[in-house]
Amino acid sequence: MTLQPHAFANGAIATDEHKNDRPPRRTILLVEDEPFVREATCSILESAGFEVLPAGDAQDAMKVFEECKPAIDLVVTDMVLPGRSGQQLGQDLREHSPEVAILVTSGYGNPEYEAETPESRTYFLAKPYSRRTLVEKIEKILAAALLGRPASQAG
Repeated sequence: MTLQPHAFANGAIATDEHKNDRPPRRTILLVEDEPFVREATCSILESAGFEVLPAGDAQDAMKVFEECKPAIDLVVTDMVLPGRSGQQLGQDLREHSPEVAILVTSGYGNPEYEAETPESRTYFLAKPYSRRTLVEKIEKILAAALLGRPASQAG
C-alpha cells in the first residue's frame, strides 16, 4: 500500500516538511464482495488519504478486525455479503467493540439505516455514490468520532 499525501479541505497538500500539520492517517476496514467495487473503493479512499484494509466477505472482515482492531477508525461494509449480511457483520463487530462506527452501503434502500440515530453509530450510504459523497460522509463520521460524539448529522 502506498502512502499518499493528505489533501486538506483548503486544497493544501501536506508534505514531510509539515508532518506536524498533517492530520493522522485514518484506517478504514472496507468489506465488499465485488472485486471491482472493492478495488475502486480502495483506490478512492487511499487517494483521499485513508489507510484501507480490504476484506471480501464478513468472515475475512472479522479476521482483519481482530488483528487490527485498535487501528480501525471506521468499518465500511456492503449490506449484501455472501454468508452474512452487512447488518449481521455490524452486530458481530459490536460484540467485540461496541464503540466502532459502521457505514453500511447498499443499492437497495433500507429504511432502518436511512433513519440514522446518533446513538447507533451506524450510518447508511446508498449506492451508487460519487467519490465526493463517499469521502464527505466518511469525513463527517470520523470528525464526530474525534470529538467523542456520534455523527448525528453525518448525512
